Amino acid sequence: MIIARSAGRGPKLLIIFLLFAAGSTFAGLLSGSVYIPVSEVAKTLLSAAGEQPGVAHQIIWQLRLPRVSAAFACGGLLALAGVLLQVLLRNPLADPYILGVSGGAAVGALLAMLLGWSLLLTNLTSLAGALTAIAIVFGLSFRAGGWNLYRLLLTGVVLSAGFSALTALILTLAPASDVKGMLFWLMGDVSRAEELLPGWTVLIIVTAVSMLFSGSLNVLSLGRMKAQTLGVAVLPLQAGIYFCASLATVAALMLAGAVGFVGLIVPHAVRLLGVNDFRWLLPLSILLGGSFLTLADTLARTLWAPQQLPVGVLTALLGVPVLLLLLSRRP
Repeated sequence: MIIARSAGRGPKLLIIFLLFAAGSTFAGLLSGSVYIPVSEVAKTLLSAAGEQPGVAHQIIWQLRLPRVSAAFACGGLLALAGVLLQVLLRNPLADPYILGVSGGAAVGALLAMLLGWSLLLTNLTSLAGALTAIAIVFGLSFRAGGWNLYRLLLTGVVLSAGFSALTALILTLAPASDVKGMLFWLMGDVSRAEELLPGWTVLIIVTAVSMLFSGSLNVLSLGRMKAQTLGVAVLPLQAGIYFCASLATVAALMLAGAVGFVGLIVPHAVRLLGVNDFRWLLPLSILLGGSFLTLADTLARTLWAPQQLPVGVLTALLGVPVLLLLLSRRP
């Protein structure tokens, strides 16, 4: 019955979320320190990337569009990872960073910043830290062909605490001139995104794989025993969910650093709208997550322009009242 209600609401919400995605994207392209009329933005978007020389064309294609694309991809990745981890752990408080992936990435990135390394090396050390966390958590949770979700969650929480201590130590030792950049990474900064193709590639691949197994995810959400009774290969499915969620989280971290709150709030918001079928929950969460982070980043770079705010601050300030409003209306 729940899935049937989701199927009825899914198409309507999909249309609404597609319009919201288009609106948030256009708002991001329209907003900035240089005023560009709506007609000029539309005209520039309809033209090819190299057809119209000029300031407006360069601003749209070289500055705003890459940043909006990075924000949307990052938000979609975080929302997707949140959905997958919540069904894997059967924990409504699970978010993309609960298993220590962001902590490992943060230690790697901040250590590179402390040593004065280049942006490329910073991204590489951040990736190495995230992959190390993934390997440790998986290695300690998957033993002798068995998968212990309680050990998985506990290992991730303990590892996150250790990485948090190392992060605090690096911030304490860092020169004052470097601390602001480190804090922006820890709270999320879309302006640092350079290579968009890897993030979008991961988003498309993980989304396709997740949608392919959406029926199995529906069954797994009922519980491990019921899923096994209904013929679902639970152990391979859980391992696949873990690695897909980890891959999405790493891709999001590489794009914008540790943007918080998106992976936690977006899946809940979609569920509170009456959608529990993963065939609709997955695409709706991705659209809402991408639109939400795009809107938050637009506000982060325009509210106190020319000064920019960490986008993670805006995601919390925008997300908390919205989720509380949805919770207050839920019977």
